Amino acid sequence: GAVVLHPDKPIKGLADSKRLTPKKRAQLFSEIKAKAMAWGIGYATAAEIDEINIHHATLRAMKRAYEAMQFYVEQVFVDGLHCPELPTKCTAIIKGDQLVPAISAASILAKVTRDIEMEHHHKTLPQYGFDQHKGYPTVKHIMALKKFGPCILHRRSYRPVRDAIALQRA
Repeated sequence: GAVVLHPDKPIKGLADSKRLTPKKRAQLFSEIKAKAMAWGIGYATAAEIDEINIHHATLRAMKRAYEAMQFYVEQVFVDGLHCPELPTKCTAIIKGDQLVPAISAASILAKVTRDIEMEHHHKTLPQYGFDQHKGYPTVKHIMALKKFGPCILHRRSYRPVRDAIALQRA
């Protein structure tokens, strides 16, 4: 996610998205979209992650989120250690989602968008329980992988998926 907060429209409650309840994230999601000067969401597919690795795919998704805003800024702050290649100055901040409100807002947009997509995928692939674990490798998710094998959403380069593929071939 990428967000340019409006200086005259403060958003209370921005914080590290992992520390917020799903209900609070959903409330903030709507408020961020309504009040921000600009916002964008970027994606990387499972196939891209398999091809270029999760680190480079994440940087690609960050760049896509920035481009989706269609709003030029002089400075970009990103959460983590590395910056994507952007046409503007970029600074990586460790634990940025705890320190920079715009990073918190971007993280909230990204996490809620992901959750909405996982709930959508659950409707067509209910056996995987995407509505519950949102793609994280929970015990139930690993059990579903072993039972049903991977689907198109699963990263083939991820070890539990490789193991599930090997089980199916055995």
